[in-house]
Amino acid sequence: MIGYVSKINDNDYKRLNAEGIAENYAADHNIGKQGIEGYYEALLHGKPGYQEVEVDNHGRIVRVLKEVPPVAGKNLTLTLDLHLQQYVESLLAGQRAALLIEDPHDGSVLAMVSSPSYDPNPFVKGISYQAYKKLLQDKDLPLINRVTQGLYPPASTVKPYMAMSALLTHVITPQSQFFGAPTWTLPGTDRRYRDWKKTGHGMLDVTRAIEESADTFFYQVAFMMGIDRIHTMLSQFGYGKSTGIDLNEEYSGLLPSREWKQKVHKKAWYQGDTVSVGIGQGYWIATPIQMVKAMVALINNGRVIAPHLLEKTQRGTLVENYHPQQHEAQIGDPHSPYWSLVRHAMFGMANAPNGTGYKYFHTAPYGIAAKSGTSQVFSLRQNQTYNAKMIPVRLRDHIFYTAFAPFNDPKVAVALILENGGNEGITAAPVMRAILDHIFIPPTPEAPVQATP
Repeated sequence: MIGYVSKINDNDYKRLNAEGIAENYAADHNIGKQGIEGYYEALLHGKPGYQEVEVDNHGRIVRVLKEVPPVAGKNLTLTLDLHLQQYVESLLAGQRAALLIEDPHDGSVLAMVSSPSYDPNPFVKGISYQAYKKLLQDKDLPLINRVTQGLYPPASTVKPYMAMSALLTHVITPQSQFFGAPTWTLPGTDRRYRDWKKTGHGMLDVTRAIEESADTFFYQVAFMMGIDRIHTMLSQFGYGKSTGIDLNEEYSGLLPSREWKQKVHKKAWYQGDTVSVGIGQGYWIATPIQMVKAMVALINNGRVIAPHLLEKTQRGTLVENYHPQQHEAQIGDPHSPYWSLVRHAMFGMANAPNGTGYKYFHTAPYGIAAKSGTSQVFSLRQNQTYNAKMIPVRLRDHIFYTAFAPFNDPKVAVALILENGGNEGITAAPVMRAILDHIFIPPTPEAPVQATP
């Protein structure tokens, strides 16, 4: 995330010349390459000073014709909470994981952790070929920022936004009910889609469907919406495009459409494709930071806020606070009661006895709203049962948790992913609870030690 500076290479010089700023680096050997160092290089670098002089025939300076003093680069202050960042890093050490914590009021990033990471210091003086090759070949991919570059099917974390989209487009109402059987059959076919709950859910409205993460409800909703409406609405929540984070290292993910499939796969879009998209599977891939951006829009009644790491810049006594570069968009009607309905359904997921997260979150005194997700790494046959213990670690499902808290006045929006379910002894829900408790429950002071007489 912070990135590093390193020696200027030929590609850097070509780019600097093309941008007309190569002269600013005439006396320099280093340039910001990645992360904050790369994104804000122009602010951090400043401008060199120079003199125009008259010399005699011996090369001695006779007089100074012009002198331009150097302009110092700006100091940057980031939005990160250092203690929170360090706590999460220690919590996720040894995992293949990503976590983002954001202030939903303004998009400030409070913590951003991608694990495993790497030491940027060897890049400053020039990393050796062997050391760089080792990083490139590391199967745990330490060189990528999983928060902005990790691409995963978003799974059931998208169900609140699917529900919100269906409500805003009047495909369903809060009173709409569907029967949640163990499977859902695509109309006109014998193709069955399984629910995660083998016994089914019974009658479902949208609130209960979110609380219980009922797949069959969202198969039906996706079928009724169709891929065109899904693509139009979910792209407004930020899927399929960059979030606007002030980092160059970000992938856009993929929110599929019929045009995309025809262009890439030379095939028509089928209704079965739409059904899978309804539960965040199929062709859909997203980054953790996109999941948080969508949740922040939900918290703010549809106001879309770009995440950012920069808090302010300072040069001398001049301080400039961060100002968003993007115009804040609005999804639907900010006064719609559906925003509150879906947020309360996420609260029910974590606090209602039938909610899938009840066991882990209902005792939180500050109130948690959450939505989990399980992203398939490989597909099961219709009659095949998933058993993690019988599957190689890297083929196990990815586990997500998204949450915001406190429910009545959200201070943080969080996304957590544990690739392949995490290593032994760690699971997503307890980790999410530990992080939120760390933020909102002050540590209990130790009792003073009584002196013995």
